[in-house]
Amino acid sequence: MFKRALWQGLIAGTAGGVVMTLGEKLEQAVTGRPDSHVPARVLQRLSDLPEHPGKQPLPVNWAMHFGQAAALGVLRSVMAHAGLRGPLASAKFTVVRLTNDQILENATGVGAPPPTWPRRELAVDVLHKTVYAFVTGVVADALARRSSGLGPGQRHAALRPGRRPGVGPLPRGEAYGR
Repeated sequence: MFKRALWQGLIAGTAGGVVMTLGEKLEQAVTGRPDSHVPARVLQRLSDLPEHPGKQPLPVNWAMHFGQAAALGVLRSVMAHAGLRGPLASAKFTVVRLTNDQILENATGVGAPPPTWPRRELAVDVLHKTVYAFVTGVVADALARRSSGLGPGQRHAALRPGRRPGVGPLPRGEAYGR
């Protein structure tokens, strides 16, 4: 399962990153908001690359932007393989995506906590990360469904619909654990 989740997650996360980026470019064309150089600055600090004042090198910016998108796609793929699929799972994953950004940006000193941001900037960031999370989720869910059918959690839920006492776990051989 984990080998499939790895490659499928890289695909799903990259797809989410591409759609998020296209949405960002469209939004920037309408609002006039400039490009963000935060991803490049975070990667420079994490990897001890030299920092540059002002505009950052595009390859470094994209490496971090799409690298994060692909890497986090693996987590969403693991969720899908476990049976955590659909819009609710993607909403949960949105929080993971936003949290990941904030941990890296704040730990490196490149960013500031979201409550200190202008409201419009915060809303735009949440919108774009939500688009990423839902596109990544649609792709991850479809790939997991195609390759493994229902996840163990979904098979467990099908034993007796609704959350009820007295429904034991799936047999060990039908789940992903040892």
